[in-house]
Amino acid sequence: MGLFSNNSSKGTITEEQVRAVLSKIEDPDLHRDIVSLGFVKDVAISGTDVRVVIQLTTPACPVKDQMKAAAEGYIRQLGATAVDVQMTAQVVGGTRGGGMLPGVKNTIAVASGKGGVGKSTVAVNLAVALAQEGSRVGMIDADIYGPSAPLMFGLAGQHPRLYSNEKGERKFEPLVAHGVQVMSIGFLVDPEQPVIWRGPMASGALKQFMSDVDWGDLDYLIFDMPPGTGDIQLTLTQSIPLTGAVIVTTPQDIALEDARKGLKMFERVQVPVLGIIENMSYFIAPDTGARYDIFSHGGGAKAAEKMNVPFLGEIPLIMEMRIGSDEGVPYVVRNPESEEAGNIRKIARALAAQVSIANMGGAQQPIQIILGNDQ
Repeated sequence: MGLFSNNSSKGTITEEQVRAVLSKIEDPDLHRDIVSLGFVKDVAISGTDVRVVIQLTTPACPVKDQMKAAAEGYIRQLGATAVDVQMTAQVVGGTRGGGMLPGVKNTIAVASGKGGVGKSTVAVNLAVALAQEGSRVGMIDADIYGPSAPLMFGLAGQHPRLYSNEKGERKFEPLVAHGVQVMSIGFLVDPEQPVIWRGPMASGALKQFMSDVDWGDLDYLIFDMPPGTGDIQLTLTQSIPLTGAVIVTTPQDIALEDARKGLKMFERVQVPVLGIIENMSYFIAPDTGARYDIFSHGGGAKAAEKMNVPFLGEIPLIMEMRIGSDEGVPYVVRNPESEEAGNIRKIARALAAQVSIANMGGAQQPIQIILGNDQ
């Protein structure tokens, strides 16, 4: 009998026993066990050898390793001598892109109530971190008047290919950097010239980035929004059913007040807020190791608690993150083994968890993690 064949002899471990013990494992975000959620996709048994396939809702699941360890432990309690738990993922989506973005499972707006809080660098690093976790990710630079994606992704001076698809439609092929598909007005206009357009023209450009770009199949499409609550925000929320929004703020009162306005705007247009990130949260002096709360500290967490939305984490002020943005190498690529890059990936996982919760009808849960600076 071959290892992991489905033909088990009498008296050996049964599939029913395996599923019973795995039902003791609860998804901490969805508050149901992994068997009833349908995560256990395959159980193969040969005597006391057991193989299990567990399929999660995102490759960026923040508790993937804990679930695997728990599954192995419970199966060994049945007397299994060889245990193989394979963790896979299929991102959950609610056809959020609609007719305009048919292959996109989830659409996420990264926004801020005001400029200067580092939203773009946070958006870029979150997109790259999700791609590093194994997700298919795209990003639209929705800041038509101040596009930053070409520089931050190291794509300045490049132009997307325009071609005709099998239906005869003219489509742009998004540029790719660090595992992320990217589209920006900065690829189409002279970078030395300002974009002097009225609101309807800017809104039209955003719509074209959704309808006239071949995004293919994506797990997450990130929109790096311009600051404020104007035409672009309304165009996006009226064009497609957004999965949710992330609010980036800094700790000081004026930024938090603007963040609250941004959150209220998304609430009014019925877009769930997936969480708040506090950027430039503190600074660690490299020469002394002393910590400085330059812009105060903790305001993002307090605002999240007050507004009853998840707090996704803090981002310390890091000079290398600014350098990476200028050089076109996001921090999670430039310093992948650093503690700060690990924290960025934790925030990306927390965001992915909130997306899964939104798609599977669960209640948002408070989360706390940490990050780095921006431009």
